[in-house]
Amino acid sequence: MKPIVNPVNIRDQRLFQLTTAHSSYWFRVTEHGHLEHLHHGVRLPLDQDPNALAVKRTSPIGPISYDESDPLYSLDQLPLEWSGAGVGDYRQPPLQIRLPNGSRVSDFTFVGASVIDGDGRKSGIDGDAEPGPGPEDDSVTLPRGFSDGDDCQTLRIELVDAAAQLSLTLEYVVFADCDVIARQVCLRNNGPETCFIESCASMMVDLPQANLEMISLHGAWIKEAHAQTNPLTYGIVSHGSTLGWSSARNNPGLLLVDPAATETTGRAFGYNLIYSGNHLESVERSTHDLLRISLGINPEGFNWALSPGSQFTTPQAIMTCSNQGIGAVSRQFHDFVNHHLVPRHWQERPRPIVYNNWEATFFDFTAGKLMKLARQAKDLGVETFVLDDGWFGERRNDSAGLGDYTVNRHKFPRGLPAFADQIRGLGLDFGLWVEPEMVNPDSDLFRAHPDWAISTPGREQRLGRHQLVLDLTSPEVRDYIVEQVGGIIDATGATYIKWDCNRPISDAYSPTLTASTQGEFNHRQIIGLYQVLDRIFGPRPQVLLESCASGGNRFDLGMLAFSPQVWSSDDTDPIERLAIQGGLSLFYPPSSMGAHVSQSPHQQTLRSTPLTTRFNVAAFGDLGYEFNLNELTAMERLEIKEQIEFYKQHRMTLQFGRHYRGDRDLASKDNKVVWTMVASDGHEAITGLFQTEAHASEGLDRLSVDGLEADAAYRLETRPQSLFVGRFGGLLKHVLPVELNPNGRAIRLIDQHYRLTDAVEQYQATGGLLADGLNLNNQFIGAGYNAQLRMLGDFGSNLYLISRLAPPTVAE
Repeated sequence: MKPIVNPVNIRDQRLFQLTTAHSSYWFRVTEHGHLEHLHHGVRLPLDQDPNALAVKRTSPIGPISYDESDPLYSLDQLPLEWSGAGVGDYRQPPLQIRLPNGSRVSDFTFVGASVIDGDGRKSGIDGDAEPGPGPEDDSVTLPRGFSDGDDCQTLRIELVDAAAQLSLTLEYVVFADCDVIARQVCLRNNGPETCFIESCASMMVDLPQANLEMISLHGAWIKEAHAQTNPLTYGIVSHGSTLGWSSARNNPGLLLVDPAATETTGRAFGYNLIYSGNHLESVERSTHDLLRISLGINPEGFNWALSPGSQFTTPQAIMTCSNQGIGAVSRQFHDFVNHHLVPRHWQERPRPIVYNNWEATFFDFTAGKLMKLARQAKDLGVETFVLDDGWFGERRNDSAGLGDYTVNRHKFPRGLPAFADQIRGLGLDFGLWVEPEMVNPDSDLFRAHPDWAISTPGREQRLGRHQLVLDLTSPEVRDYIVEQVGGIIDATGATYIKWDCNRPISDAYSPTLTASTQGEFNHRQIIGLYQVLDRIFGPRPQVLLESCASGGNRFDLGMLAFSPQVWSSDDTDPIERLAIQGGLSLFYPPSSMGAHVSQSPHQQTLRSTPLTTRFNVAAFGDLGYEFNLNELTAMERLEIKEQIEFYKQHRMTLQFGRHYRGDRDLASKDNKVVWTMVASDGHEAITGLFQTEAHASEGLDRLSVDGLEADAAYRLETRPQSLFVGRFGGLLKHVLPVELNPNGRAIRLIDQHYRLTDAVEQYQATGGLLADGLNLNNQFIGAGYNAQLRMLGDFGSNLYLISRLAPPTVAE
């Protein structure tokens, strides 16, 4: 598809037409200077009559007329791009600001517009940098999308409230290639006295489409990102976080979809926030069926002093839409993350296969014990060895040592750089776990600088996981973290950092702020974090950062701007991961999801799952292994080698392909999940079929594969995987000439040295037929066995490799 030339068009300084590859976003200036939203949906020709799109004003239904001479003009009934407060619009306002006279009334009207080629970074929306907590902040801004392409333009709308002496810039950055528009707001105080911002959304829009449902992600530790659908009835539906991080309780992402929308059909709108702190998303359905959507910093505990001549810039929000279903919106979000958000060095760069020692050893390890694991990991095909928690200070458990970076000499008598050299000597890269935002009271750092930990004067400090949070609004704290973490990366030559954060913020207060500015703390804490990440990893782009926060408690676009991948959850049970990674895929690409194969029964659920399914789920992400390799059987080692070899061969498809979630045929069953990744050039696809629980006498399984070229020919074949004799249990007595105890030593020995191959199917079909569906071999239904039966049972799965065949040559 050719790039969109000039995706921003302005007609007569009154009509604004934003065009992406498949959509249009239009709004205009009303006769009273407000911004009226007209359309977000299918792509329109620029000569389309805007009056056909407008919500009609032919009846005086509003409670307040904005102008007595125009009784049909009521702000409460207009679909707007931005609304004031206290002038007749009684819906939730995007901005609440307390003026010097105590008033909270605001009314912003249009004064001008400009178009800038590119993403707007070179001439920032605020004219300078985001105001921050330290002297070096002039070089640090909030993370935002970027583009070097010709099909990206930025529209800036200037509004003013003359009575309040405030001006407001609305920014729209059009990423035409992926159908995403980014929005941001900058508020300036042009008056002589300080104003106080009590809330300021990053974006607001009123959609004249009320018959939609909201899909959002909710959860907690080890059950992150579970999708939930809610109807949008009259009133306000909102969710957010007040934990100091984006949190797993309510992810910032938001979908609004037709009730009948599927993965491939129907109207869908998507919204998200490039921010890692407290956030709030709300949807309000008005009495006359307009939907007001707003996203931004959570106003709970927020209060920003806007001094004379200063400005405040919100985090950037993004929005997209499609009439091709929920899956299309997800893929548009994925393209934005992969091409316009993650650090340039890691765009389309393969993520390494890692081995992490945590579940194998916890804190109980020595250098020798780890080297034994590393040698085995190398033999299996792993590429990076990641040393997890417990390598520093007096870190024998989670109650001591955080904040200290001196290497534990009992565990590493030759030091950590020497250990890292040993790892590299095996042909592995070296990775390291850190938790720089935290401190244990039992640490050298806390004993030297107790004032660096967040606390409220006169109140007892509250611990979480035996630790406190460091005050990142302090330049000294930030400098310490940058020096220590940067130093350990350089000393060890680490190419991978797992950055953890294991508790939320409480007792929010900082001595760096005054009594009147304490309401700025939570936002400045996040700005401080972004600054630390920029200072550490900006000069070291080759180091892969994986963000973690008690699992997936900070899985958001703000972190992805620094961290190309995020640890999805501490729950590595693949059946739980189906819900977690499936939910995350609504907004985030598989390339951003850390996904490991762990030991079974799983430490988080006590569920036993096959090694094959553990890999098959983890393959739809950034693959890693995390269990005690000393306990593997010969057959398990062989299986893992084959898994890793397969992943390496198809890594670019699995990490960066086009992602499709199945929702029909087999995937419509209550015990099935189907995912597909299609290579960016279309030469192959990989489909995963996952069965959560077996049903007795399971019916027909019909597999549909989306995303293929309809007229092209393909070969579909099952990836061969192991089937262990012990799984048949007592059924063995019906097929063996001798009776063996299914829990006895003989069966265990057989499984250690022998394996069957699960059913392998192979078909040729067009992409159109694969989309329509193929009938698979029967599952085992309680009687009989042959090599063509699919032996899924509880928690079983298969991967299918779909390869495009070369078209037949035509004889001359």
